Amino acid sequence: MGRTSDAKEKILTAAHSLIEQRGYSALGVAEICKTAGVPKGSFYYFFDSKEALALAVIDEHWDSERREWVRILGGDAEPLDRLRQLFEATEATQRTGQESCGAISGCLFGNLSLEMSNQTEAVRERLQEIFEAQAELVAGVIAEARERGEVTVPDTRAAAQSVVAQLEGQILFAKLYNNTSTLGTLWANCLALLGAKAPARV
Repeated sequence: MGRTSDAKEKILTAAHSLIEQRGYSALGVAEICKTAGVPKGSFYYFFDSKEALALAVIDEHWDSERREWVRILGGDAEPLDRLRQLFEATEATQRTGQESCGAISGCLFGNLSLEMSNQTEAVRERLQEIFEAQAELVAGVIAEARERGEVTVPDTRAAAQSVVAQLEGQILFAKLYNNTSTLGTLWANCLALLGAKAPARV
């Protein structure tokens, strides 16, 4: 197969799957191309380097995830309900992954932060931008909840960063123990972190 219109997407899909399963550093271009079913020349037609591919995988994953976060956090439910729905969706995603391949893959961004943030500045900066964007989305919802008197945090931005950090940490534990039950405490811990005066509606 030559440099067909779907070769780039096949490379991205293969790289995404392999990075989730095994990480970035252990992969070579030849393995990625073999998994994608494309010749090695196609790789360098679309990507200057493996790092460029990693950035493309990150961007594609964030495009999809961001749409989901915006859909949930920008919905019509009450603010704390929207946050709870985000946690529930995250837990469901990890559970689905475990059921399909027998292991929890964790968060792509968290995994790459641990593996690559000290190796490549471009990847580190892109991951920082994504986590900042996540915190911004969460901060908007926390600000709404504070206006309604439902949470007591003085700094919504700092609180949002803590919520995102908590989410990432619990996903990391779920991956480590290969057990989604570690995600079950997320919502109660989030309410405590935010100083919630009343629980969100169930």
